[in-house]
Amino acid sequence: MRRQGVRLEVFSLSDTRDEAIQHFPQELIDSVDFLPPKSELSDLVKRWKSEGRLSKEAVLTLRHWGGRSDKRRVYEAIYIGEKLREQGIRHAHCHFAGLAARTCWWVRQLYGITFSITGHANDLFCPEPGSVTLDQLINDASCIVTVSEFTAKYLRETYPKAAGKVRRVYNGLDLAPIITCGESLRGESKSDPPLILSVGRLIEKKGFADLIMACGVLNRRGVRFQCEIAGDGPLEDELTQLIATEGVGELVTLVGPKSQDWIIPRLHAAAVFSLPCVIEKDGGMDNLPTVILEAMASSLSCVSTRLAGVPEMVIEGETGLLVEPGDVEGTAKALEELLGDEGKRTRLGRAGLARAGELFAKEVTARQLRREMVGGGLTSFDARWVFDDLCLAYPMARNVMRRAGAMLGLGRPKKQEF
Repeated sequence: MRRQGVRLEVFSLSDTRDEAIQHFPQELIDSVDFLPPKSELSDLVKRWKSEGRLSKEAVLTLRHWGGRSDKRRVYEAIYIGEKLREQGIRHAHCHFAGLAARTCWWVRQLYGITFSITGHANDLFCPEPGSVTLDQLINDASCIVTVSEFTAKYLRETYPKAAGKVRRVYNGLDLAPIITCGESLRGESKSDPPLILSVGRLIEKKGFADLIMACGVLNRRGVRFQCEIAGDGPLEDELTQLIATEGVGELVTLVGPKSQDWIIPRLHAAAVFSLPCVIEKDGGMDNLPTVILEAMASSLSCVSTRLAGVPEMVIEGETGLLVEPGDVEGTAKALEELLGDEGKRTRLGRAGLARAGELFAKEVTARQLRREMVGGGLTSFDARWVFDDLCLAYPMARNVMRRAGAMLGLGRPKKQEF
């Protein structure tokens, strides 16, 4: 968004700088305002209160909170709200309809600063309990962005009164490092036996159990392959036992959590990527798994399932193969088909890269998000933006006319509808 010309400040509710595996460039991390730890944040807000710095709404909210849970969201909202007010920023946007969204809701309550959300997957399908419900978030947000047509349809049907505020903006991916890595490895041999690669937390919705059982089917059919699953999580012991039960201990390896420096070259070394997503017992599921986008950007053919937003990435027979969730036999058949046909793998992989560049490149999705922010009157704008995005011309003109009307006393601008 900064490269698109938008002035913004980035806040992080948690300090992740000490995590062993980092997924963001240092220059971005250096620009983030990490909120103080819980005790320091509480002390800071109390000091601001004693200095008379807080708004009446903030003081009353703290005074009457009582024993209710989720009070930290209010402290976070006060910290962020004060910072935004100092800098003249009038809108906040957050990812996931969870902790951060509840904090933004309180920023709105205490400081009158509007907010919008990008909803992803389980934050919408299996919302967490808290001081603010998902219904409140959806109703009070100025705009609800979500990352697939599947979830856009789900939100419009579930919250019909907010349907006009729902927008689909795909998750963006920085394709350049992935493509550059592939170019540097050009000419090097692929893994032999052919590698099936999968990446993700070892949790139910990723479908790793189905992948391991599909590998068992391939082994019994005499198909040559090796399979690596990168990630850690609560199902590690269970999956390890399943590998032994299927008799594929020499073929399937849980390699543990890995950084992008390991994952990207391994994607280029693989023959097929597979993530056979399923619906969890509580209704949770993946929506638009980033790792599939990374595989597509690596020109790697994909095998996955017809679930949520996955078919918007993996087009059956065009960029990969899809089966129904939980179909172990179907997953094995799709993997065997691709492992045995290098030409088809190459064709699907090239189409996947083209689709990733067309729809999921961060430059494309950031422009779309900027368009929604400007179109909704949620951010100030630079008229020069029209030269690289003609779609901004109408919303810019409309917002200028509304503001001019308000200044001339022609009535308060109507609330912006999307």
